[in-house]
Amino acid sequence: MRIGVDLGGTKIEVLALHDDGREVLRRRVATPREYEACLDTVARQVLEVERELGVSGTVGVGLPGAVSPATGLIKNANSTFLNGRPVPRDLGARLGREVRVRNDANCFALSEAVDGAGAGADVVLGVILGTGCGGGLAIRGHSITGTNAIAGEWGHNPLPWPGPDELDPPRCWCGHLGCLEVYLSGPAMANDHRRVTGAQLTPPEIVEAAGRGDAQAEDTLERYEGRLARALATAINLLDPDVIVLGGGLSQLGRLYESVPRLWVRWVFSDRVDTRLRPPVHGDSSGVRGAAWLWGGWEGAPGSS
Repeated sequence: MRIGVDLGGTKIEVLALHDDGREVLRRRVATPREYEACLDTVARQVLEVERELGVSGTVGVGLPGAVSPATGLIKNANSTFLNGRPVPRDLGARLGREVRVRNDANCFALSEAVDGAGAGADVVLGVILGTGCGGGLAIRGHSITGTNAIAGEWGHNPLPWPGPDELDPPRCWCGHLGCLEVYLSGPAMANDHRRVTGAQLTPPEIVEAAGRGDAQAEDTLERYEGRLARALATAINLLDPDVIVLGGGLSQLGRLYESVPRLWVRWVFSDRVDTRLRPPVHGDSSGVRGAAWLWGGWEGAPGSS
């Protein structure tokens, strides 16, 4: 039995996964915003799942950050109370076993590469378009962490080929100006719409307004699609993936899967673009499934997987 944990900013999800990929049991609880309480909650949920099933399992955890290969401590987490903390060690001590911890976007990419939208593909890039803008990479069914544990971290590169209205970029929470996250996350879409129109709408409200024929909302979506196309074109130029799978709330915007590939051909350095842009097969469950698959039999130590 494999147990996956999605340690998110607002919720902790625990999933028990059978060896053949069948889901056995799932739990969700709120995420405490304090380190010790958070890890206590994760450990308690894992142990309760095991008691209910009558078996123990391997444990993989996806979280919004990365384990530094140099220190073993969490870095780059937007749940900042995790940063600088030895999550694998401390959670392993609570559970009495090794715990594998990876970035949540890497878990998402692994899930979709194993038995999702990228099943059978050599190179799968997972892109998260939600409250943040992350990315993860899987090659031949293996999660790629990288030497610096930042493989696939696509959201903290600058927006490429900026237009006249993008030459004074917003500042990202990471400290830099003009990261993809400040253009392509859900809050970024809302902020862009407010900046141009003065109206405060959520992304679903913008989509609904565009569907009713609101020209300003349609313009917001077209700006977003153009920026996403440029950003993904740079990823294609660098990685040449077979499949790009979108996750997060904005992955539900169906028009992206037609408009963005139509637009990205302008910036991809090729005579044709055969990369496929796909929604996730496993939806919101993909990250926690990928955490469970960290013990799929091929995943090794951080930095080599």
